[in-house]
Amino acid sequence: MTLFARPFFLLALIPALLVLLLVLWAGAALKKRILTHLFSGNVYTKLTHHLRPISPWRNVCLVASILLLFVALAGPQWGTEIIEAHGSFAQTIIAVDVSASMQARDLKPDRLENAKMMLRMLISNLKEERIGLIAFTSQAFVQCPITTDQEALNYFITALQPDMLPVPGTSLAAPVNLAARILSKYPGKKALILLTDGEDHTDKELAQAQEAALKNGIRIIAIGIGTKDGSLIPDKIDPDGRILEYKKDKNGNTVVSKLDDKSLLELAKATGGVFISYTTPAQVAAQVEDQVRELDKTTARTARNLSYKNRYQIPLTAAFLLLSIYLLWPTGRRKYFQRSLNK
Repeated sequence: MTLFARPFFLLALIPALLVLLLVLWAGAALKKRILTHLFSGNVYTKLTHHLRPISPWRNVCLVASILLLFVALAGPQWGTEIIEAHGSFAQTIIAVDVSASMQARDLKPDRLENAKMMLRMLISNLKEERIGLIAFTSQAFVQCPITTDQEALNYFITALQPDMLPVPGTSLAAPVNLAARILSKYPGKKALILLTDGEDHTDKELAQAQEAALKNGIRIIAIGIGTKDGSLIPDKIDPDGRILEYKKDKNGNTVVSKLDDKSLLELAKATGGVFISYTTPAQVAAQVEDQVRELDKTTARTARNLSYKNRYQIPLTAAFLLLSIYLLWPTGRRKYFQRSLNK
């Protein structure tokens, strides 16, 4: 536990007290020299014997008040309290296809790397959104819960790899259903940013997922990664990045992966979203950012921290009390002298 929040004020206390003591000593010495020069013998004592003597405790109160003031500035703290921070944010889920077809190199260096470059640009510009990350093939899995932590999001985006999930294939319904479950507790319009080459043949499941998105107010921003001409899918790559073998189907034919934008267009249109054909990371990130800006914002907790309680009020109150005593310390005639005058 740190006893003081700003301990450097305690270091400043030492020279401050030395200066104060020096001023008090110099003042007393100067007063003595002046009185010695003006009065001889015990004349001054006789002239002022009816006045109250200056008590040394008065100066003690002054010194103590300065000491306590610096202690208050140092921020004494003990005990703990929970501090919560809140903000207004839109809610967005990013779903990234990590199936084998995302290794195709019709976009350089490949489809997945382009998706990751675009997402890093997008994340850096979205300051008022809470974002979650899903990776999917034929099934979808949460990689990063919905958060405002950009460092965490960038870490999980960088960690995305082709075939990182234990199930092959591609299903657009899987990430839509998972996003609907995550976003169902938030009111207003939300978004699902779907990055994929669109190769999916589960039409019935996709229709059900589309209904789930509509029911929960989710707009799908579908981004088609790839080209119409398509490309071969690397299956074996050496450590230097050279392709040793391409993916083949069950019949031994080399597989060509092409962008299938039909399902993506229908999905985006049905949910009030948009379809974006991938061009460059910067252009796509700007287009997606414009769409996300239109989402509804809800108040959410951004942080919940355990903090020490600042107890500066205690020494500060004591400092003002002692300073008040110093300023109000009785001066002037003694009471018994006043009574003798009245007689």
